Amino acid sequence: MTTAAPTTTSAAIGPQSTTVGRLLALGRAEATLLLRNRTALFTAVVLPVVLISSLRGLLKKQAETNPGLDVDSLLVYGSVGMILAFVVYYNLTAAYVGRRGELVLKRLRTGEAKDLEILLGTAVPSLTLGLLMAALIGIGGSLGLHLAVPVNPLLMLVGLVSTLATMIALAALSSAFTKTVESAGITTLPVMLVMQFGSGLFVPLEVMPSQLADICRLLPTTPAFQLIRIGWFGTDGSAAPTGFIGSWGTAGPHLVSGAVWLGLAVWGAMRYFRWEPRR
Repeated sequence: MTTAAPTTTSAAIGPQSTTVGRLLALGRAEATLLLRNRTALFTAVVLPVVLISSLRGLLKKQAETNPGLDVDSLLVYGSVGMILAFVVYYNLTAAYVGRRGELVLKRLRTGEAKDLEILLGTAVPSLTLGLLMAALIGIGGSLGLHLAVPVNPLLMLVGLVSTLATMIALAALSSAFTKTVESAGITTLPVMLVMQFGSGLFVPLEVMPSQLADICRLLPTTPAFQLIRIGWFGTDGSAAPTGFIGSWGTAGPHLVSGAVWLGLAVWGAMRYFRWEPRR
């Protein structure tokens, strides 16, 4: 008499995790660590607000020598850009370095999560916080300053997604050259300066000398930020505002250069990102 071999059922194996489930689980864990780190939380929330408070005065001074400069729209646009730069790029760079030093990234790679899921899951809290703060400033500032509704919401969304993707890739790339969390403030400084002063956040491109402005439009983070501005206000400052159809023509060069820079940033992150500390 023979007995049937036991069969393995899906119930015995247990429920399989999904990509969304793994991302949410990693995001919750990272959010807990972020809330416990007062220094990181201060840098992500308070420091950008302090910088924004000085931005209006700087724009007003620039308007004195550049009549017709739209201070209100540039204030809201620049504030949103700085929020995304600090909360996503800087904070995420420090997070990658911290988790690498604690061997968290190395241990996660032995589980079900794929490499991209680990990187995106770690970015979930920074992305969420950055989007919430940007939305509050964008909506609140627009209502308070009576700004017009976005000319091209779709283009604005494309710019926002491009900005966030570029920030994540640059954060992963920057973490490869950052040894400790404390040194993140030094290694991210060049990119932060490029974002603030070269991408039209602190100093609008239209007030720069034409040759300098042309160079700044080719910098890595400028195209994505400019797509947000064009989708919102219908212009990047180089010409008069246009409508929905015209904004696509204005955005064309930024779409191309933004895609090129995003591809290079992703390639650099994949090439140089380190999952564990050097011995």
